Amino acid sequence: LAQGTQVPQSLASLRSAPLPQDEMTACEIKLFGRWSYEDVMVSDLSLQDYIAVNKAGANTFISHTAGRYQKKKFRKALCPIVERLCCSLMMHGRNNGKKLMAVRIVKQAFEIIHLLTDLNPIQVYVDAVQNGGPREDSTRVGSAGVVRRQAVDVSPLRRVNQAIYLLCTGARNSSFRNIKSISECLADEIMNAAKESSNSYAIKKKDEIERVAKANR
Repeated sequence: LAQGTQVPQSLASLRSAPLPQDEMTACEIKLFGRWSYEDVMVSDLSLQDYIAVNKAGANTFISHTAGRYQKKKFRKALCPIVERLCCSLMMHGRNNGKKLMAVRIVKQAFEIIHLLTDLNPIQVYVDAVQNGGPREDSTRVGSAGVVRRQAVDVSPLRRVNQAIYLLCTGARNSSFRNIKSISECLADEIMNAAKESSNSYAIKKKDEIERVAKANR
């Protein structure tokens, strides 16, 4: 419009008009632009503080925040739970530091989980983390050469750490020298752990650890 000309009534009303509903929902944060955090529930009370989903700063578009979560004790509990999975995938020397590769693997695994279960993959993954960590473990107790094992309870943070580690280890082992890709193996591992199926490496290990601990009570 030239300087000094009158703004038409229709244009003036457009400026003040509220956003349509679909544009307002566009600002909702979704993982990889697809998966909503809204309805994700952590059913285990003890793990609610340690599974960072639906918390301030835990909802991200992509699981790569470049946060300094190792600088202080317990700070990693604030790290978004999907990002912790990506970080845990970057292991065994040749994969160190390849976070974009890890993010791509997790993204593909989540797509596969959604196709096979028709559920929100974030919820399936949170269930897998809740089921995958051992609740009881055994530690070495004793001095002067006499060492015996004593059963102890496992803290919530260690349960989450152990579950994520076991999920990644199971996926890594099953995809090694196998025609199946790491994304497919990770998707299978997460789905089996969420169902508490004995086909899951994490569930097998958890049961074994708890069985040994029970014997050492």
